[in-house]
Amino acid sequence: MNVAVCFNQVPPKLVRGEAADRTSEEGAEHQAHAVAAALEELGHKARLVPLGASLTAFVNDLQETSADLVFNLCEGFWGESRMEMNVAALLEMIGIPCTGSPPLCLGVTQNKTLTKALLIQHGLPTPKSITVRGEYLFARAQNLSWPLIVKPATEDASLGIAPESVVTDEKSLQERVRYVHNHYQQAVLVEEYIDGREFNVSVLGDRKPRVLPLAEIRFDPSLPWKLVTYAGKWHENSAEFTGTQVVCPPQVSVREDFLVRDVALRAYKLLGCRDYARVDIRLREGVPYILEINANPDISADAGLARSARASGLDYPQLIERIIRMALKRKEN
Repeated sequence: MNVAVCFNQVPPKLVRGEAADRTSEEGAEHQAHAVAAALEELGHKARLVPLGASLTAFVNDLQETSADLVFNLCEGFWGESRMEMNVAALLEMIGIPCTGSPPLCLGVTQNKTLTKALLIQHGLPTPKSITVRGEYLFARAQNLSWPLIVKPATEDASLGIAPESVVTDEKSLQERVRYVHNHYQQAVLVEEYIDGREFNVSVLGDRKPRVLPLAEIRFDPSLPWKLVTYAGKWHENSAEFTGTQVVCPPQVSVREDFLVRDVALRAYKLLGCRDYARVDIRLREGVPYILEINANPDISADAGLARSARASGLDYPQLIERIIRMALKRKEN
């Protein structure tokens, strides 16, 4: 089978954020090489199709592959992460079977404010929050409890997250809100910081999704906050990276395991995720608070989704094969 592995390239100068953010921005290409290698190992013919500055060139390159399937790893368009859903819609319109979540799901889950509103409406627990657009008003935060965490409202990969993101007073809150506005040029999510155990919950499947073994993030006591920062996720030489370890599967009670899995699966279905996704959860006093739903998580061989798949008995090529079979089955149906 011919498979086109599509991924987004990064412009020479980032559209927003810090220069160090390039590490995660270039992650899609790393994933693409890993997926292509797995496809070749499985006996398929894989061709990398990068999405650069020209949509026309991308479409022409894709059509020239005569692909039976697109493995979509695009996380945006030429530095614009908000275009992630648009790329998925373009691939959908071309008409080649495509892996991953549909456009609407990608658009909704990228918008943390909208995601949280849907979760709350359907009775799923998530930290209390406000969204700040423009000047921050102290009066709007009166119903939030310190400490608070300040995040860009429409980014993933821990972009804009640092120890300074957790704030304990009005002055530091104002400063961090201003930082996100200035550097990431978007609305700011301010939510209550949940001090509890953190789990990455990977879900695999389409019409009958299943939760893979849980992974727990263990934070070194020397870190100022239990927080997966950008450095903790991407900068291997940083103290935050070495102080952020993953245990898969972790030790949890039967009840805790059920609560975390149940909430993650309900969120996956509610948001319309497809094939694979990751739900990040903080468990505090028996309540599994949903922090984020990533409908297009890192799927490289050393990332969290593949780790949980291995714990379930699926090696990396088997995981990739499972995903492409789901996409092909949709075409048959």
